[in-house]
Amino acid sequence: MTIRTDKSREVLEVSRFCSSEMAASLTTPLSPKFSVSNGRKPSNKIQRALTAFHQKGNECTRTPILRREILKGLAVIPATLIINKEPPYSEAREVEVGSYLPPSPTDPSFVFFKASPKDTPALRAGNVQPYQFVLPPSWKQMRVANILSGNYCQPKCAEPWVEVKFEDEKQGKVQVVASPLIRLTNKPNASIEEIGSPEKVIASLGPFVTGNSYDPDELIETSVEKVGDQMYYNYLLETPFALTGTHNLAKATAKGSTVVLFVASANDKQWAGSQKVLKTMLDSFQV
Repeated sequence: MTIRTDKSREVLEVSRFCSSEMAASLTTPLSPKFSVSNGRKPSNKIQRALTAFHQKGNECTRTPILRREILKGLAVIPATLIINKEPPYSEAREVEVGSYLPPSPTDPSFVFFKASPKDTPALRAGNVQPYQFVLPPSWKQMRVANILSGNYCQPKCAEPWVEVKFEDEKQGKVQVVASPLIRLTNKPNASIEEIGSPEKVIASLGPFVTGNSYDPDELIETSVEKVGDQMYYNYLLETPFALTGTHNLAKATAKGSTVVLFVASANDKQWAGSQKVLKTMLDSFQV
């Protein structure tokens, strides 16, 4: 609670009055008697203070002592009244997902995540179709920086962006990356097969799996999977120089105007104990 003394209230009132007069003085010169250019008369309390200050000249504009007093008066204004905090651009919460996500209907040892418009700018813009996957309850959803989220370019981003990402220090990390379809093909609403072979697709999206560069020799295994009417390309990569991790699993599909890529990454230490978990997460991914 902020408690104002009579002195602080008086200083604050004077500071407000002086501020309005200073603004007016940009177009209307002040008279020796501190003219009220905006037609507003100061209160008796303010007038007494101004009279005292006026004995040493126009203190509202020239005296450092009054400026310090004004600042003291402003200091008692609660910070919540002057700080405009920008609302979060996503619902990412860096707490264990098991505390708020429901159990997976197919395996209660995992929780179920289904992306909604509140999660990402692209989903809010209708530029990506909703997607879903399971993950262990100990994982945490991490915030995606605006520059990576596509927040500034939706709904017509020219380059891929990161939708969501989750991490666990002991097991690894996963992220969903989306790319404009036009970046891979000129055919509207093309399916993943119409874009090209699994090797052609990963050649275009590989750097977004590794976080830096892609070498075709890093591709160990590919497979094709169909779930309902949706076709997916699956990848296993050994990436010793990748920023994401030395081991990467990826799954790609195309829907609407976007190619969606699910990436699960781990370093050597994580991979030994989490390979099966990461594969389960990859298999569960659907758009």
